[in-house]
Amino acid sequence: MSSQPAPGERYQSFSQFYPYYIHEHSNRTCRRIHIVGSALVLVVLAVALVTLNPLWLLAMPVVGYGFAWVGHFFFEKNRPATFKYPLWSLMGDWRMFFETVSGKRRF
Repeated sequence: MSSQPAPGERYQSFSQFYPYYIHEHSNRTCRRIHIVGSALVLVVLAVALVTLNPLWLLAMPVVGYGFAWVGHFFFEKNRPATFKYPLWSLMGDWRMFFETVSGKRRF
């Protein structure tokens, strides 16, 4: 398990944060739901580009966070890191996604 900062302190870098992020996604179903949600975000982006309809872009955070939060609340049973570390959590989502689709991390 990764060490967390002392109460009142924060991670100082993404490289410190990422092991914590991965630990918060130890449930396989939660990770899988994240990967599916991220893939669907890319599909929604493609639809927005193909249709030239920017309204599709509004669906991207709903799809991405919707899938992720279902994974956390119902399977992982923890609070999503995005509430405390929004940018690093988003970066962690995409790093975990690309590690998974490239075969570096198990689906």
